Amino acid sequence: MLGLMQDWPLLCHRIIEHAATIHGSQEVVTRSVEGPIVRTTYRQIHDRALKVSQKLTRDGIKLGDRVATIAWNTARHLEVWYGIMGIGAICHTVNPRLFPEQIAWIINHAQDRIVITDLTFVPILEKLADKLPSVERYVVLTDAAHMPQTTLKNAVAYESWIGEADGDFTWGTFDENTAAAMCYTSGTTGDPKGVLYSHRSNVLHALMANNRDSLGTSAADTMLPVVPLFHANSWGIAFSAPSMGTKLVMPGPKLDGASVYELLDTEKVTYTAGVPTVWLMLLQHMQAHNLKLPHLKMVVCGGSAMPRSMIQAFLDMGIGVRHAWGMTEMSPIGTLATLKPPFLDAAGDAKLDVLQTQGFPPFGVEMKITDDAGAKLPWDGKTFGRLKVSGPAVSKAYFKVDSNILDEEGFFDTGDVATVDEHGFMRITDRSKDVIKSGGEWISSIDLENLAVGHPAVAEAAVIGVYHPKWDERPLLIVQLKPGQTTTREDILKYMEGKIAKWWMPDDVAFVDGIPHTATGKILKTALRDQFKSYRFPNAAA
Repeated sequence: MLGLMQDWPLLCHRIIEHAATIHGSQEVVTRSVEGPIVRTTYRQIHDRALKVSQKLTRDGIKLGDRVATIAWNTARHLEVWYGIMGIGAICHTVNPRLFPEQIAWIINHAQDRIVITDLTFVPILEKLADKLPSVERYVVLTDAAHMPQTTLKNAVAYESWIGEADGDFTWGTFDENTAAAMCYTSGTTGDPKGVLYSHRSNVLHALMANNRDSLGTSAADTMLPVVPLFHANSWGIAFSAPSMGTKLVMPGPKLDGASVYELLDTEKVTYTAGVPTVWLMLLQHMQAHNLKLPHLKMVVCGGSAMPRSMIQAFLDMGIGVRHAWGMTEMSPIGTLATLKPPFLDAAGDAKLDVLQTQGFPPFGVEMKITDDAGAKLPWDGKTFGRLKVSGPAVSKAYFKVDSNILDEEGFFDTGDVATVDEHGFMRITDRSKDVIKSGGEWISSIDLENLAVGHPAVAEAAVIGVYHPKWDERPLLIVQLKPGQTTTREDILKYMEGKIAKWWMPDDVAFVDGIPHTATGKILKTALRDQFKSYRFPNAAA
């Protein structure tokens, strides 16, 4: 017997319809690419998204066609998202920080028909355009007054383009499993892989994000998503915030500490989300100018591990911290670190110990850890294993890739090595390809990096495994110092003494001028391994 409930497909455009109807006057504030602060509302974004849908339809875009965006976090970009998805087309967010060759490969693999872009990226696309045969038109997110002369095919200013539509358009109803959006992995090993989100997965993921122990914003909150709309589905904020009527503050292209602080302060932002590098710049700016953020309640941090010293810095200012973990393949929320029983009254180091974990999953994410043979391992907080996940917003395959990526129980191998304790708190210890295997035991490069970054002279640290004739691999600590700071190998190792097992202690420290990063801001270990491929430890006798 089936239930007698209405058949109400979970479609992304229902979110912006709800926002326009119930929270229509709620502001969306943008630092525009052209410069000025621009204010709009959810009702206006809804109405303009209908015009986008109308124009795309007139341009021949149909259900299942791919439309690319290469753009910053702005209200216009948000309009485009809903306009594309509202007609059953696929919004393909392209990361402009990738190498030009990767951008071309991704657009060609997706077979994008239209590219909608910001002024910033017009020069990049002009150099690539002759390599993008599937693209029929370029729409530049600006008005006629700021539209540059360009060689891009059939290029048009966005405001002129949607100005030809009257908005007399109705979004249809289709299967909730219809593809809605696409985001490619960064491709640090091999070609990037296309992750294809459905309307159903995006809506369910928004509900997961709205969990109080997740992003947890309300209509009384203001959210500044520093995480770009082109990173892992914008952590779902483009859906979760409108679904709750949360005021959005879009930072546009300026993500330096001073610019982010200005918006957090002037717009009285209560929640913000981004990667550690942005929060480092923000903290440095605030400390240099003795600034406060009395309205900010929560900083959500993901993308890479948040150093303990950074968590403490925000807590010292009375700002909550929520360490998060996820993946493009997970839409991307996987876990968030919040205090729950029996840790509600934790303080000092005990509190930091909990907040520095990646946290526990919301309803909608299942986890397990296994050995290399696939056997389940215990949740004891000590045993390392391969982290695997399952849920309605987790990928089951990659776009145009004919291979199974799930195990026999339907779980996706994240490529991370982790522990899980009896309370469900997960802690990433490494990527499976980065874990250091020394004498048959595993050493967590992430734990060593987080510890080293706590040294007052260290700006950033990376740890890689280097060949050792006796132990197979030993950790090499690679350090970039803060500007104007000096220190020694011995001083850093002494700082780390007593805080880790003796056999985890790096065998050497190498100082570098800069540490390479991927297009998504993660440390590029492959480049470091190549840079130090000829390195040998001093006195490494067998």
